[in-house]
Amino acid sequence: MGSMNRTNTPKVSLLIAMRNEAGRIGECLESIMRQDYPADGIEVLILDGQSTDSSWKIVEGLIAGRPNFKLISNPGIFQSHGWNLGISQSTGDIIGIVGAHSYLATDYVATAVETLTRTGADMVGGGMNAIGTNRIASVISLATSSPFGVGGARFHYADREENVDTVYMGLCWRSVYERIGGFDEEMIRNQDDELSYRLRKLGGRIICNPKIKSHYYNRASLSSLWKQYFQYGLYKIRVLQKHPLQMRPRQFIPFVFVFALILSLLIAFIPVIRPLSPVVPLLYLLANLFASLSTAATRGWKHIPLLPVVFAILHLSYGLGFLVGLFKFRNRWNDREGKVPHFDVPAR
Repeated sequence: MGSMNRTNTPKVSLLIAMRNEAGRIGECLESIMRQDYPADGIEVLILDGQSTDSSWKIVEGLIAGRPNFKLISNPGIFQSHGWNLGISQSTGDIIGIVGAHSYLATDYVATAVETLTRTGADMVGGGMNAIGTNRIASVISLATSSPFGVGGARFHYADREENVDTVYMGLCWRSVYERIGGFDEEMIRNQDDELSYRLRKLGGRIICNPKIKSHYYNRASLSSLWKQYFQYGLYKIRVLQKHPLQMRPRQFIPFVFVFALILSLLIAFIPVIRPLSPVVPLLYLLANLFASLSTAATRGWKHIPLLPVVFAILHLSYGLGFLVGLFKFRNRWNDREGKVPHFDVPAR
């Protein structure tokens, strides 16, 4: 790490909030160690959320003798707590979050710094490039890189530099956190979305540049995918309650779909309109099959048996989570406050 000249290059702090990542954290850290950015220009804080596996020992061994890498205990366990702890202890001019089960291209940091500097954006990030470790994970990576699977979330499949609503593993100037505060610690999911919405409300600009390259290992089972997207839908209600004007129509579509399915089921018990009951399920089935066939035609026909199932899980779990969130958080529509720490860090 260190082919560039450190003179006049911003210092970058990378924050990794991990918990039980023994299988992936080594590859993540090694990819950071290979960055072609000045070695003294990168600081890495690994925030461990009380791991019960060998993650702590693995990290200790990898970072021994590297003073710019620090392993810190995160008693709050969740990512938002870890990232906030990292912000408070970081010293970089630029702060970026890194997923513990991801790895970075060698020019990741250099390209992010160049993009921030050249565009004048408040936050930048790259595309969300998923990698599957088994057959199910490979299909999940295809589905979550598809507009049909994840809607208009551009960072999932952007192929050019563009303004976006939110971004994957965002890097921003320290001044952003000093201005809008850190991550909302109430949010178990959608923490980065919620922070992006606060930034945009204040006129901030977010850019996705696909040249900021990284890869991440996505979920490898259908049950874990269901849980992940159910939680996304559940906590999207709190995002809606806190930032109603920042929501986009695409974020309501899975809920509308699930609600329509429930209505279709109820209609089946009403003789006069019973013939309308299959309309929504059939339309969705046709759309799902068309998207699955289109994806398989370009990415491999071997994926076709699982693609419709994965697409359905993405939509149903998110929509049901959204529906449950409406009930779970029904008394909090006037509660827009979050557990958001504010940072007043003196200029260096």
